[in-house]
Amino acid sequence: MNSMTGDFTPGGRPAQGHGGRLIALELNELCPHLLAQWMADGSLPNFKRLHDESDVFVTRADVEEPALLEPWIQWYSVHTGLPYERHRVFHLTEGKRGGHDDVYRLLLAAGRRVASFASMNVAPFTGEGSLFVGDPWSEEGDASPAELNIYNRFVSHNVREYSNASDRMGAGDYARFLAFMARHGLSAATVGGIVRQLGEEKLSRRELSWRRVAILDALQFDVFRSYYHRLRPDFASFFANSVAHLQHSYWRHMDPEPFTVRPDAAEMAAYGEAIHTGYQAMDRIVGRFLALARAEGASLMFLSALSQQPFLRHEELGGQHFHRLHDVAAFLARLGISVDDVSPTMTHQYLARFASSEAAQAARSRLERLRLEDGRAVFGFPAVETEPGSLYFGCQVSTRTAPGTPVLDGNAAIPFGELFYRIDAIKSGRHHPDGCLWIQTGRHRVHASKPSILDVLPTQLEMLGVALPEGLPGQSLAPVLTA
Repeated sequence: MNSMTGDFTPGGRPAQGHGGRLIALELNELCPHLLAQWMADGSLPNFKRLHDESDVFVTRADVEEPALLEPWIQWYSVHTGLPYERHRVFHLTEGKRGGHDDVYRLLLAAGRRVASFASMNVAPFTGEGSLFVGDPWSEEGDASPAELNIYNRFVSHNVREYSNASDRMGAGDYARFLAFMARHGLSAATVGGIVRQLGEEKLSRRELSWRRVAILDALQFDVFRSYYHRLRPDFASFFANSVAHLQHSYWRHMDPEPFTVRPDAAEMAAYGEAIHTGYQAMDRIVGRFLALARAEGASLMFLSALSQQPFLRHEELGGQHFHRLHDVAAFLARLGISVDDVSPTMTHQYLARFASSEAAQAARSRLERLRLEDGRAVFGFPAVETEPGSLYFGCQVSTRTAPGTPVLDGNAAIPFGELFYRIDAIKSGRHHPDGCLWIQTGRHRVHASKPSILDVLPTQLEMLGVALPEGLPGQSLAPVLTA
């Protein structure tokens, strides 16, 4: 095969010519060693099948500095083929204003149909026969086709506010969402999974609500498949974060040995199998993608960008805890901060937009005044500034804090629990620069070389027969796949 013009057929060797179709499974932060362990014991049969039909690589991140080893930075590097030192997109939600060409725009310019389903930090796009759904943390009503905003807004709210009992959607929101799902691929398997989950939660004495993340993945696949059958894009990406979330929360339950703060018997009963169960749920999604790709004549590319490892900071202080505001808009109003818009992003963080840079700086100065009795600042801010007129902020109190603890605002004192609530899980997993890259070629080879995530974009373009832009630092792996 000519590596510059060939495409890759599912379940077989690369074939001559253009026109191949590719689905990128962006399964955030899955770990190569955990996949290997659970494929070996037979509990991930679909991953094993894809693994055995693929050229398998372990990738290295764009940069390994801890502050930059974040998924919203690394996935932006994957999609643009640019290192952080060139794209400088540091924050979640900044991707839509980054202004760089990415795999979607390059393929659209080449006349291809593309779909981005919840891929992280992607700038919105439109195009005949194409699809865009923003990631849950960046949703701004900009889905295309526009009818997908019903889905995206519902999912976004539940992802951002899943821990906040005081901010639940109403019956009308659920009715609109269910009506949308009924028209867009809701499967009997997903309905059955929802019924089983709710039934087990009601009947069990253990905490099982963490399993709901798998329901979101199943719903997302149903909608993706519905549109994929209709639009038949040349390139599509599907992003899922459920396993990453479970690893951050429950690594200490999977492997207590490295930790000082160890779960008790009740916690182990509730969460000891959380991560393994999450991988098994993802395995079922992979099985559905294998069937979809086979039926549609597409190939799969599985990538994780990063992986995880134990998070051991703050163990001597009882582990790192997260606290969130009960009502961020009401809190800002209480402080006299006027804001154009504010929304939650990741865990304990928020993004606020103001009428001017001066207003944003004034808001930061106001938030910086809030202190605990020991002098600790209540709010923290990123080391890298965001766009003018915007402000990222979040509660940086990482120790378990009693609700009655005073928050000092000048001469006034506000009970900590009046402003914040604590997320139950203690942070247990942190990012690791290794990632997964499996490219379905119909044969199995494990490669010792460790390519950069910057090699993904050139590989995707070459597999689809699209010319590579000049100036990209990455190298296509297509010649390696066909050697």
